[in-house]
Amino acid sequence: MKKGLVLEGGAMRGLFTAGILDVLMDKGIMFDGVVGVSAGAAFGINYVSQQKGRTLRYNQRFAKDWRYCGFRSWLKTGDLFGAQFAYHDIPNIYDPFDNETFESSTMDYHLVCTDVKTGEAVYKPLKKGGDVCYDWVRASASMPMVSRPVPLEGKLLLDGGVADSIPLAYFERLGYECNVVILTQPSGYVKKHNGLMPLLRLSLRQYPEMVKALDQRHIMYNAQLDFVKKREEEGKVLVIRPKEKLKIGHVSHDPEEMQAVYDCGIEAAHEYLEAIKRFLSER
Repeated sequence: MKKGLVLEGGAMRGLFTAGILDVLMDKGIMFDGVVGVSAGAAFGINYVSQQKGRTLRYNQRFAKDWRYCGFRSWLKTGDLFGAQFAYHDIPNIYDPFDNETFESSTMDYHLVCTDVKTGEAVYKPLKKGGDVCYDWVRASASMPMVSRPVPLEGKLLLDGGVADSIPLAYFERLGYECNVVILTQPSGYVKKHNGLMPLLRLSLRQYPEMVKALDQRHIMYNAQLDFVKKREEEGKVLVIRPKEKLKIGHVSHDPEEMQAVYDCGIEAAHEYLEAIKRFLSER
């Protein structure tokens, strides 16, 4: 039975996921495949490359560097998170990504993007590291309105969470029957309609299908939460989520705030550790 790890996004809430992944690395817990969306893709790739601590490290190190993230980067480059610095300079120079370990991993790695022309999900398995791989990660994590669409394989791509926020059904279609799902919102969370839709419609007016997907995202997301709950009740999925709303925004320039969210993930991982081992061993 194939065992999968499904990672929701959530921008800087993803540091909760990073804490969990670092504990999994420390305990030698592996899966057959990993699928990540947005921050889940950007941070989850470090689990496949087995680089414990890397996610928190570079986020804290460059928290106040405009080249990494900020209004100045958005004005100068069109991307809130700098495309060149965040997705190429850091993994190639400042905090190197371990391409060799990533490429030799027994775990398959998948991510999700959204095609801005169709508003539909694009699923991408990645086995080779390097700059093209990093651009796929960038595309998956590129938030609408504050990011330029990323051109890859003849498509224009943005945040995968718009079309498929929790790709459990995708992994099930691939044959993953035993899945651990890491969410970044607490139990009982219900997504509301995006209050920024007037601005999103304006900024993405060239892409009406993308606007439609954004307008209906809360419906899609809440339906996915119901699907995850159903699978959880059936005993086919183990879900890890924060106990309460994580105290961090989509963007953070505060290393201490980042540390606190990461530590919540560490705590959750230790609380769920025996349950994870039992869940995986029984299947």
